[in-house]
Amino acid sequence: MQFDSAALPGNITHLVLKGRLDLAGTQAIEQPFSFATTLHASNIVVDLSGVSFLASIGIRLLMTSARAQANRGGKLVLAAPQPLVRKVLETAGIDQLIPLAADLETAQTLFAE
Repeated sequence: MQFDSAALPGNITHLVLKGRLDLAGTQAIEQPFSFATTLHASNIVVDLSGVSFLASIGIRLLMTSARAQANRGGKLVLAAPQPLVRKVLETAGIDQLIPLAADLETAQTLFAE
């Protein structure tokens, strides 16, 4: 699992995940991912376009981060999931709890709402 971050206009942090968000992948990025979401009390887009698999432990990481972000007055949005990952998110009802956007551009517009 790979993890990278970048700043976007509008006080948005872009976190990019690549690989499998299974037990091993989640353990590999949990600390830096949690640090990045804690460090930025602004708005965060988590780019899932490079995530090929999402297990329940990966969902837990996303949910925990979204909840923490909301408690700090920020917002976390999931962007560009592959079809299998989107299906997992929708089946688990995560799309009802964390905003889910088809692409990065759409995700950025969700912060204006």
